Amino acid sequence: MTSTMLADPAARPEVFPTDRLMENGMCRPELRRELRRIGNFRNAFSVFAVWGWVAVLIGGAVWIGDPLAYLAAFILMGPMYARFAIMMHEAAHKLLFTNKRANDWVGIWLIAYPTFTPISIYRRGHFAHHKEEFGPREPDIAFYGGYRCDRATLRRRLIRDAMGISGWKNFTPLFKSLRNKAFRSISLSILGMQVTLWVVLWAATGRWWIYPLLWWLPWMTQWRVINRLRAIAEHGGLEAGSDRRVTTHNVRQTWLARFWFVPYNTGWHLAHHVDMGIPWRNLPAFHAELERAGYITEALTYPSYRALWRELASA
Repeated sequence: MTSTMLADPAARPEVFPTDRLMENGMCRPELRRELRRIGNFRNAFSVFAVWGWVAVLIGGAVWIGDPLAYLAAFILMGPMYARFAIMMHEAAHKLLFTNKRANDWVGIWLIAYPTFTPISIYRRGHFAHHKEEFGPREPDIAFYGGYRCDRATLRRRLIRDAMGISGWKNFTPLFKSLRNKAFRSISLSILGMQVTLWVVLWAATGRWWIYPLLWWLPWMTQWRVINRLRAIAEHGGLEAGSDRRVTTHNVRQTWLARFWFVPYNTGWHLAHHVDMGIPWRNLPAFHAELERAGYITEALTYPSYRALWRELASA
Protein backbone atom coordinates (compact mmCIF):
# COMPACT_ATOMS: atom_id res chain seq x y z
CA MET A 1 0.00 0.00 0.00
CA THR A 2 1.15 3.55 -0.71
CA SER A 3 0.40 6.76 1.13
CA THR A 4 0.92 9.01 -1.86
CA MET A 5 -2.74 10.02 -1.94
CA LEU A 6 -2.92 11.18 1.66
CA ALA A 7 -4.04 14.76 2.01
CA ASP A 8 -1.52 17.23 3.39
CA PRO A 9 -1.65 17.40 7.21
CA ALA A 10 -2.76 21.03 6.90
CA ALA A 11 -5.96 19.74 5.26
CA ARG A 12 -6.57 17.52 8.31
CA PRO A 13 -6.66 19.88 11.29
CA GLU A 14 -7.30 18.60 14.80
CA VAL A 15 -10.70 20.06 15.71
CA PHE A 16 -12.33 17.66 18.18
CA PRO A 17 -13.97 17.85 20.61
CA THR A 18 -16.56 20.54 19.85
CA ASP A 19 -19.78 21.54 21.54
CA ARG A 20 -21.68 19.03 19.32
CA LEU A 21 -19.06 16.34 18.60
CA MET A 22 -16.91 14.25 20.91
CA GLU A 23 -13.17 13.50 20.78
CA ASN A 24 -13.68 10.68 18.26
CA GLY A 25 -15.94 12.77 16.02
CA MET A 26 -19.15 11.03 17.01
CA CYS A 27 -22.13 13.09 18.05
CA ARG A 28 -22.81 14.11 21.60
CA PRO A 29 -25.90 12.38 23.08
CA GLU A 30 -28.44 15.10 22.25
CA LEU A 31 -27.39 15.17 18.58
CA ARG A 32 -26.84 11.42 18.41
CA ARG A 33 -30.46 10.73 19.28
CA GLU A 34 -31.56 12.84 16.34
CA LEU A 35 -29.09 11.53 13.74
CA ARG A 36 -29.36 7.85 14.67
CA ARG A 37 -33.14 7.78 14.21
CA ILE A 38 -34.16 5.05 11.72
CA GLY A 39 -36.95 5.81 9.24
CA ASN A 40 -38.87 2.53 9.25
CA PHE A 41 -41.68 3.43 6.86
CA ARG A 42 -39.43 5.32 4.46
CA ASN A 43 -36.98 2.40 4.37
CA ALA A 44 -39.82 -0.03 3.73
CA PHE A 45 -40.86 2.16 0.80
CA SER A 46 -37.25 2.14 -0.48
CA VAL A 47 -37.20 -1.67 -0.46
CA PHE A 48 -40.55 -1.73 -2.27
CA ALA A 49 -39.38 0.92 -4.73
CA VAL A 50 -36.20 -0.84 -5.83
CA TRP A 51 -38.16 -4.00 -6.59
CA GLY A 52 -40.74 -1.83 -8.34
CA TRP A 53 -38.05 -0.33 -10.58
CA VAL A 54 -36.74 -3.81 -11.38
CA ALA A 55 -40.26 -4.81 -12.44
CA VAL A 56 -40.60 -1.67 -14.57
CA LEU A 57 -37.24 -2.20 -16.28
CA ILE A 58 -37.75 -5.88 -17.05
CA GLY A 59 -41.47 -5.57 -17.78
CA GLY A 60 -40.90 -2.53 -19.98
CA ALA A 61 -38.22 -4.31 -22.00
CA VAL A 62 -40.48 -7.33 -22.55
CA TRP A 63 -43.48 -5.14 -23.44
CA ILE A 64 -41.50 -3.07 -25.96
CA GLY A 65 -39.76 -6.16 -27.31
CA ASP A 66 -37.02 -4.22 -29.07
CA PRO A 67 -33.32 -5.17 -28.70
CA LEU A 68 -32.55 -1.59 -27.64
CA ALA A 69 -35.11 -1.87 -24.85
CA TYR A 70 -33.41 -5.03 -23.59
CA LEU A 71 -30.05 -3.28 -23.82
CA ALA A 72 -31.36 -0.31 -21.82
CA ALA A 73 -32.80 -2.63 -19.16
CA PHE A 74 -29.51 -4.53 -18.97
CA ILE A 75 -27.54 -1.31 -18.48
CA LEU A 76 -29.94 0.13 -15.91
CA MET A 77 -29.84 -3.06 -13.85
CA GLY A 78 -26.33 -2.02 -12.76
CA PRO A 79 -27.63 0.93 -10.70
CA MET A 80 -30.36 -1.35 -9.34
CA TYR A 81 -27.73 -3.74 -7.99
CA ALA A 82 -25.98 -0.76 -6.43
CA ARG A 83 -29.23 0.01 -4.59
CA PHE A 84 -29.67 -3.55 -3.40
CA ALA A 85 -26.06 -3.53 -2.17
CA ILE A 86 -26.45 -0.35 -0.12
CA MET A 87 -29.73 -1.51 1.43
CA MET A 88 -28.04 -4.80 2.27
CA HIS A 89 -25.22 -2.79 3.84
CA GLU A 90 -27.78 -0.94 5.98
CA ALA A 91 -29.35 -4.22 7.05
CA ALA A 92 -25.89 -5.59 7.93
CA HIS A 93 -25.41 -2.57 10.22
CA LYS A 94 -28.94 -3.21 11.62
CA LEU A 95 -30.00 0.25 10.47
CA LEU A 96 -32.74 -0.70 8.00
CA PHE A 97 -35.48 -1.19 10.63
CA THR A 98 -35.61 -0.63 14.37
CA ASN A 99 -37.11 -4.10 14.80
CA LYS A 100 -34.04 -6.32 14.50
CA ARG A 101 -36.03 -9.38 13.45
CA ALA A 102 -37.65 -7.43 10.61
CA ASN A 103 -34.28 -5.87 9.75
CA ASP A 104 -32.66 -9.29 9.35
CA TRP A 105 -35.59 -10.97 7.60
CA VAL A 106 -35.91 -8.24 4.97
CA GLY A 107 -32.14 -7.98 4.66
CA ILE A 108 -31.80 -11.72 4.03
CA TRP A 109 -34.81 -12.65 1.92
CA LEU A 110 -35.68 -9.46 0.01
CA ILE A 111 -32.22 -7.97 -0.47
CA ALA A 112 -29.18 -10.19 0.15
CA TYR A 113 -30.16 -13.66 -1.06
CA PRO A 114 -31.80 -12.39 -4.27
CA THR A 115 -28.49 -10.66 -5.06
CA PHE A 116 -26.28 -13.69 -4.30
CA THR A 117 -24.96 -12.32 -0.98
CA PRO A 118 -24.51 -14.35 2.24
CA ILE A 119 -25.29 -11.44 4.51
CA SER A 120 -24.22 -13.14 7.75
CA ILE A 121 -20.73 -13.68 6.33
CA TYR A 122 -20.71 -10.19 4.84
CA ARG A 123 -21.68 -8.69 8.21
CA ARG A 124 -18.75 -10.29 10.03
CA GLY A 125 -16.27 -9.20 7.39
CA HIS A 126 -17.70 -5.72 7.11
CA PHE A 127 -17.40 -5.05 10.82
CA ALA A 128 -13.77 -6.17 10.61
CA HIS A 129 -13.39 -3.56 7.85
CA HIS A 130 -14.80 -0.85 10.12
CA LYS A 131 -12.69 -1.93 13.05
CA GLU A 132 -9.44 -1.30 11.20
CA GLU A 133 -9.38 -0.29 7.55
CA PHE A 134 -6.23 -1.70 5.88
CA GLY A 135 -5.66 -3.83 8.98
CA PRO A 136 -4.51 -7.47 9.05
CA ARG A 137 -8.11 -8.77 8.99
CA GLU A 138 -9.35 -6.31 6.33
CA PRO A 139 -11.73 -8.34 4.10
CA ASP A 140 -12.09 -5.71 1.37
CA ILE A 141 -8.43 -5.18 0.57
CA ALA A 142 -8.85 -7.04 -2.74
CA PHE A 143 -11.15 -4.23 -3.89
CA TYR A 144 -8.92 -1.26 -3.21
CA GLY A 145 -5.44 -2.68 -2.64
CA GLY A 146 -2.78 -1.93 -5.20
CA TYR A 147 -3.59 1.73 -5.76
CA ARG A 148 -2.27 3.94 -7.02
CA CYS A 149 -1.76 2.04 -10.27
CA ASP A 150 -1.11 3.06 -13.87
CA ARG A 151 -3.93 3.69 -16.29
CA ALA A 152 -3.38 0.44 -18.19
CA THR A 153 -3.69 -1.59 -14.97
CA LEU A 154 -6.97 0.04 -14.00
CA ARG A 155 -8.29 -0.44 -17.52
CA ARG A 156 -7.32 -4.12 -17.43
CA ARG A 157 -9.09 -4.62 -14.09
CA LEU A 158 -12.26 -2.93 -15.32
CA ILE A 159 -12.26 -4.97 -18.54
CA ARG A 160 -11.90 -8.14 -16.46
CA ASP A 161 -14.91 -7.00 -14.43
CA ALA A 162 -16.95 -6.13 -17.51
CA MET A 163 -16.25 -9.51 -19.12
CA GLY A 164 -17.56 -11.41 -16.10
CA ILE A 165 -14.21 -12.84 -14.98
CA SER A 166 -14.46 -11.19 -11.56
CA GLY A 167 -18.14 -12.10 -11.36
CA TRP A 168 -17.38 -15.76 -12.03
CA LYS A 169 -14.90 -15.76 -9.12
CA ASN A 170 -17.71 -14.48 -6.89
CA PHE A 171 -20.34 -16.83 -8.31
CA THR A 172 -18.59 -20.22 -8.17
CA PRO A 173 -18.04 -20.22 -4.36
CA LEU A 174 -21.81 -20.66 -3.98
CA PHE A 175 -21.42 -24.15 -5.47
CA LYS A 176 -18.07 -24.97 -3.89
CA SER A 177 -19.44 -24.18 -0.43
CA LEU A 178 -22.09 -26.88 -0.86
CA ARG A 179 -19.34 -29.32 0.15
CA ASN A 180 -18.81 -27.39 3.41
CA LYS A 181 -21.33 -28.31 6.09
CA ALA A 182 -20.96 -24.93 7.84
CA PHE A 183 -22.01 -22.94 4.75
CA ARG A 184 -24.20 -25.45 2.89
CA SER A 185 -27.54 -24.16 4.20
CA ILE A 186 -26.70 -20.56 3.27
CA SER A 187 -25.62 -21.51 -0.25
CA LEU A 188 -28.70 -23.68 -0.74
CA SER A 189 -30.93 -20.80 0.38
CA ILE A 190 -29.27 -18.38 -2.06
CA LEU A 191 -29.41 -20.86 -4.94
CA GLY A 192 -33.02 -21.68 -4.06
CA MET A 193 -33.86 -17.98 -4.20
CA GLN A 194 -32.25 -17.76 -7.66
CA VAL A 195 -34.30 -20.70 -8.90
CA THR A 196 -37.42 -19.03 -7.53
CA LEU A 197 -36.60 -15.77 -9.32
CA TRP A 198 -35.95 -17.66 -12.55
CA VAL A 199 -39.31 -19.46 -12.32
CA VAL A 200 -41.18 -16.24 -11.49
CA LEU A 201 -39.61 -14.31 -14.35
CA TRP A 202 -40.18 -17.17 -16.77
CA ALA A 203 -43.83 -17.47 -15.74
CA ALA A 204 -44.41 -13.71 -15.85
CA THR A 205 -42.78 -13.09 -19.23
CA GLY A 206 -43.02 -16.44 -21.03
CA ARG A 207 -39.29 -16.16 -21.80
CA TRP A 208 -36.81 -18.47 -20.04
CA TRP A 209 -33.86 -16.26 -20.95
CA ILE A 210 -35.04 -13.13 -19.10
CA TYR A 211 -33.45 -14.28 -15.82
CA PRO A 212 -29.96 -14.96 -17.22
CA LEU A 213 -30.02 -11.87 -19.45
CA LEU A 214 -31.49 -9.25 -17.13
CA TRP A 215 -30.78 -10.60 -13.65
CA TRP A 216 -27.74 -12.87 -13.56
CA LEU A 217 -25.63 -11.32 -16.33
CA PRO A 218 -25.78 -7.69 -15.04
CA TRP A 219 -24.66 -8.97 -11.63
CA MET A 220 -21.81 -10.85 -13.27
CA THR A 221 -20.59 -7.95 -15.40
CA GLN A 222 -21.49 -4.31 -15.00
CA TRP A 223 -22.21 -4.55 -11.27
CA ARG A 224 -18.57 -5.68 -10.90
CA VAL A 225 -17.43 -2.52 -12.69
CA ILE A 226 -19.66 -0.29 -10.57
CA ASN A 227 -18.59 -1.99 -7.35
CA ARG A 228 -14.87 -1.62 -8.11
CA LEU A 229 -15.19 2.05 -9.05
CA ARG A 230 -17.14 2.72 -5.85
CA ALA A 231 -14.74 0.76 -3.63
CA ILE A 232 -11.57 2.41 -4.88
CA ALA A 233 -13.23 5.81 -4.60
CA GLU A 234 -13.86 5.08 -0.94
CA HIS A 235 -10.44 3.82 0.16
CA GLY A 236 -8.04 3.37 -2.76
CA GLY A 237 -4.48 4.65 -2.33
CA LEU A 238 -4.77 5.36 1.39
CA GLU A 239 -3.41 3.61 4.49
CA ALA A 240 -4.22 2.44 8.02
CA GLY A 241 -4.62 5.07 10.71
CA SER A 242 -6.79 6.19 13.60
CA ASP A 243 -7.83 9.34 11.68
CA ARG A 244 -10.58 8.34 9.27
CA ARG A 245 -9.36 11.01 6.86
CA VAL A 246 -6.27 8.83 6.36
CA THR A 247 -8.32 5.75 5.46
CA THR A 248 -11.31 7.18 3.58
CA HIS A 249 -11.70 9.62 0.69
CA ASN A 250 -14.18 12.48 0.55
CA VAL A 251 -15.79 13.29 -2.81
CA ARG A 252 -18.23 16.03 -3.76
CA GLN A 253 -21.56 14.42 -4.63
CA THR A 254 -23.48 14.94 -7.87
CA TRP A 255 -26.90 13.68 -8.93
CA LEU A 256 -25.42 11.51 -11.71
CA ALA A 257 -23.00 9.73 -9.39
CA ARG A 258 -25.74 9.25 -6.80
CA PHE A 259 -28.00 7.72 -9.45
CA TRP A 260 -25.42 5.46 -11.01
CA PHE A 261 -23.21 3.94 -8.31
CA VAL A 262 -23.43 5.72 -4.93
CA PRO A 263 -27.19 5.73 -4.20
CA TYR A 264 -28.79 6.15 -0.79
CA ASN A 265 -26.17 8.68 0.38
CA THR A 266 -23.36 6.14 0.37
CA GLY A 267 -21.12 8.76 -1.25
CA TRP A 268 -20.89 10.49 2.15
CA HIS A 269 -18.59 7.64 3.08
CA LEU A 270 -16.18 9.49 5.33
CA ALA A 271 -19.07 10.44 7.59
CA HIS A 272 -20.16 6.79 7.65
CA HIS A 273 -16.71 5.72 8.84
CA VAL A 274 -16.61 8.36 11.55
CA ASP A 275 -19.90 7.02 12.96
CA MET A 276 -21.19 3.79 11.40
CA GLY A 277 -24.31 3.92 13.59
CA ILE A 278 -25.91 6.74 11.59
CA PRO A 279 -28.51 5.54 9.03
CA TRP A 280 -28.07 6.46 5.39
CA ARG A 281 -30.80 9.10 5.36
CA ASN A 282 -28.94 11.15 7.99
CA LEU A 283 -25.40 10.91 6.57
CA PRO A 284 -25.61 14.26 4.70
CA ALA A 285 -26.62 16.01 7.93
CA PHE A 286 -23.77 14.38 9.84
CA HIS A 287 -21.37 15.24 7.01
CA ALA A 288 -22.48 18.86 7.34
CA GLU A 289 -21.72 18.70 11.08
CA LEU A 290 -18.21 17.48 10.31
CA GLU A 291 -17.76 20.30 7.81
CA ARG A 292 -18.95 22.92 10.27
CA ALA A 293 -16.51 21.55 12.83
CA GLY A 294 -13.65 21.93 10.33
CA TYR A 295 -12.96 18.19 10.24
CA ILE A 296 -13.82 17.91 6.53
CA THR A 297 -12.10 20.65 4.55
CA GLU A 298 -12.19 21.80 0.95
CA ALA A 299 -8.57 20.72 0.50
CA LEU A 300 -9.57 17.22 1.57
CA THR A 301 -12.40 16.97 -0.96
CA TYR A 302 -12.13 15.68 -4.52
CA PRO A 303 -14.30 17.74 -6.89
CA SER A 304 -15.67 14.64 -8.65
CA TYR A 305 -15.29 10.88 -8.85
CA ARG A 306 -13.68 11.25 -12.23
CA ALA A 307 -10.96 13.42 -10.69
CA LEU A 308 -10.36 10.81 -7.98
CA TRP A 309 -10.22 7.91 -10.44
CA ARG A 310 -7.78 9.88 -12.58
CA GLU A 311 -5.57 10.33 -9.54
CA LEU A 312 -5.86 6.66 -8.63
CA ALA A 313 -4.64 5.70 -12.11
CA SER A 314 -1.79 8.23 -12.26
CA ALA A 315 1.09 6.07 -11.00
